Amino acid sequence: MPADRPFTCSVFIGTSLDGFIAREDGDLAWLTSRGEAAGGDLGYQKFADGIDTVVMGRGTYESGLAFDTWPHEGKHVAVLSTTLPDGADPRITVHRDLDRLLRALAERGATSVYVDGGQVIRAFLRAGLIDEMTITTVPVLLGTGLPLFGPVGGDVPLTHRSTQVFGAGVVQSTYTVERATSP
Repeated sequence: MPADRPFTCSVFIGTSLDGFIAREDGDLAWLTSRGEAAGGDLGYQKFADGIDTVVMGRGTYESGLAFDTWPHEGKHVAVLSTTLPDGADPRITVHRDLDRLLRALAERGATSVYVDGGQVIRAFLRAGLIDEMTITTVPVLLGTGLPLFGPVGGDVPLTHRSTQVFGAGVVQSTYTVERATSP
């Protein structure tokens, strides 16, 4: 489905300088405290206003349950998980594998998909499904944690689109993922 899918897929995520998206226990305090010091939502709301669907893994979904309000109100939320029970939450749809998820998104009429969570982002990169990535880097070294990147099945060429520097030393860069061209 990558070549003819009717939707785009984007990443908007924060990392430590050493590439972790959360501590091993899922804690994000290192990110949220510095994000607030940087001056606002760092463009997240504008990004979120442009998407109609959120795709994440079980771990990202479960960490979102700790927020005071559901962070994806008004969006279709799909969770890619082999362990989360169907019907676990009426606000989400659980999908067991990527192929079924992609078919469901196309059938649903998704146009702009926010891909969140390290494992899901890597799966989408391996499948050639990510179109754009906005990565916000926070100036802290965690040393260990849940990585954003890992095996992605080969080189993923990127084109730099922009970089912004926010307060507290936070840097945000946006990249377009280049598609391999046929000879």
